[in-house]
Amino acid sequence: MKILILSNNANGMYLFRKEVLLAFKNMGYETVLSLPPDEYCKKIKELGFRVIPTQLERRGSNPVHDFKLFTNYERILREESPDVVLTYTIKPNLYGGLACRIKRIPYIINVTGLGTALENPRVMGKILLKFYQIVAAKAACVFFQNDGNRQFMLERKVRMYKSRLLPGSGVNLSEHPLSPYPDEADGVIFLAVLRIMKDKGISEYLEAARRISEEYSNTHFYLAGEYEEETRQVYEPLINELTDKGIIKYLGHIDNVPEVMAKSHVIIHPSYHEGMSNVLLEAAACGRAVLASNVSGCRETLQQGLSGLLFNPADVDSLIQTIKTILSYTESDRKEMGLRGREYVENVFDRRKVVEAYIQEIENC
Repeated sequence: MKILILSNNANGMYLFRKEVLLAFKNMGYETVLSLPPDEYCKKIKELGFRVIPTQLERRGSNPVHDFKLFTNYERILREESPDVVLTYTIKPNLYGGLACRIKRIPYIINVTGLGTALENPRVMGKILLKFYQIVAAKAACVFFQNDGNRQFMLERKVRMYKSRLLPGSGVNLSEHPLSPYPDEADGVIFLAVLRIMKDKGISEYLEAARRISEEYSNTHFYLAGEYEEETRQVYEPLINELTDKGIIKYLGHIDNVPEVMAKSHVIIHPSYHEGMSNVLLEAAACGRAVLASNVSGCRETLQQGLSGLLFNPADVDSLIQTIKTILSYTESDRKEMGLRGREYVENVFDRRKVVEAYIQEIENC
């Protein structure tokens, strides 16, 4: 059995799907990955996998670049002759899936989130939906990370031979152990881990931090994540200003997310849309209460009122009120919410469930 994986970044493959890759290796499957080159490609190679460097623009819709990606996928399929192909994220799903359909190679699509363009009812959204109708119809299986995304597709006449729900990418509970709850003597630390772009709710988080800090002296707001180049000039001056005023502590890109989460008390994730939020799953595994947007891919990661609280997406007033609500709880209450979150992910989001689902579907191809 030879498996080819098409994805738009090595980072996600290594951090969230390493266990899937190693399970394939243990099964004796030859596994090859087509990925844009970055520092995580080396880590994947060190696990014993071959990587085909493949240029891919994660955003944008330049037809020349996208056609080149499609022809690259066709060439890779011709040269590698895989028995089955796994695709992740929109462009690999669409261009890789189409190449597989043309060459009649079994393929499994992973819808890791819809994205703004697909949800938009305008021209680009309609084009993407039509593309998904073509590709999903012949896929051996279409994996979704939340039922909201699956219902979105079904309501828009995207027909699928077979679809399944995964618990996101799951959580490696050994690599993300329950961490002791830090003392709140110096105040409550809120942490957001996100890419700095509008759709991740960065504007709402920064404004909430400013307004809460004015009212509550015992609060601290941390921010971890890297800038998207197209939005850097919008958000960098604001983040620098709030940092200079002591309202935000900006950590930049970090590789030690579990360690930073362990030093925080509450994790906030204000994203507008998700497949299934790895940030929220890892926060719960760590044993921290979470505040999350009430959208598919976020709401599934928590038990409302027990392990976390939901607020309206793109609504800074709703976020502020939710922060005030959790600040009204006792330290013991917040600690207990984190413990309930850990119990929830142990029961529902163990990454071993994801591994089992992949192997089942691959053996059915």
